[in-house]
Amino acid sequence: MDATKQRFYKEMTVGDAIALHPEAGLVFSSYHLGGCSHCSINEFETIEQVCQGYGVEAEVLLDSLNNLFADEEDEE
Repeated sequence: MDATKQRFYKEMTVGDAIALHPEAGLVFSSYHLGGCSHCSINEFETIEQVCQGYGVEAEVLLDSLNNLFADEEDEE
């Protein structure tokens, strides 16, 4: 993913991430973050805080989020 600009970062809030890309919420859900009542996440928490709270490696989640834009760049 070296060629893809990092648009998501650890200090970004979940709300900002979801606003940045319409499929970001699906990525969070794929890591079982915010997809159900017992694993809800707060839109004001940072990506790093959410990852720490649920034991998800931040870099892995960020790679998945940033790959949303890599897919769009491939289509161009």
